[in-house]
Amino acid sequence: MKKVVLALTAVVAMTGVASAADLAARPYTKAPVVAAPLPSWTGCYLGAGGGAAMTNNDNNLFDPLTGVALTNNATSGARGWFGTVQGGCDYQFQNWVVGAFADYDFMDVHGDLAPSGLGGFVGSQKQDWQWAVGARVGYLILPQLLTYVSGGYTQAHWKDTDLSFPIAGFGSTFTVPGGTKGGWFIGAGDEYALTSFLPGLFWKTEYRYSEFDRVNVPVNFSAAVGGGATGVSMTEKFREHSVRSELVYRFNWGGPVVAKY
Repeated sequence: MKKVVLALTAVVAMTGVASAADLAARPYTKAPVVAAPLPSWTGCYLGAGGGAAMTNNDNNLFDPLTGVALTNNATSGARGWFGTVQGGCDYQFQNWVVGAFADYDFMDVHGDLAPSGLGGFVGSQKQDWQWAVGARVGYLILPQLLTYVSGGYTQAHWKDTDLSFPIAGFGSTFTVPGGTKGGWFIGAGDEYALTSFLPGLFWKTEYRYSEFDRVNVPVNFSAAVGGGATGVSMTEKFREHSVRSELVYRFNWGGPVVAKY
């Protein structure tokens, strides 16, 4: 009986030692990482950036007294770059974001204008600024990524265009007045939150199509040949494609919004 008790005591002692060894060898577990807060898209913002633009001008000459077209329609193109500044405000509810904005573009978009019917006279037509005001509606496909569509009203300015014969030393003969033309735009883009890099910082990229009202402008003799009216006018219709990218800093006036993804 004494031998049995001693044997049982030895087994219990060895089991306790093994259990203690197992507890000591338990692997170390890190504390769970706290998730970063989701960005809030509610608030007002300021942005700046730039982009590229391509403009087509459908034009033809006509008699302003009778309205009869004197030439077939011709299309001239202009290409260039611009810098932009923007301000606006957004409001987020669940996965949706709505807002309003306004922007101003400093532009250098130019191309040759050679109206048919003027015997090969050509000049450089330049667009130098544009502004727009509009609204957008977007959907968050990720907490940090917004896709959206936009639309609104826009105005752009073109400088006077001097037309001359393309021979060295041949001065300008005709002038097509510039001016401000109004129209509308639609766009689509995306915006990404860079809040892990800097709280409040976002990066926006947008394609925009703008179409301006058709206008009639006189074709005048230039000052170099005494000035005055030629009795001929030109109708112009501008259409513009642009791509813009900018950094945006958002001043959040709302707390974080819980969205469903």
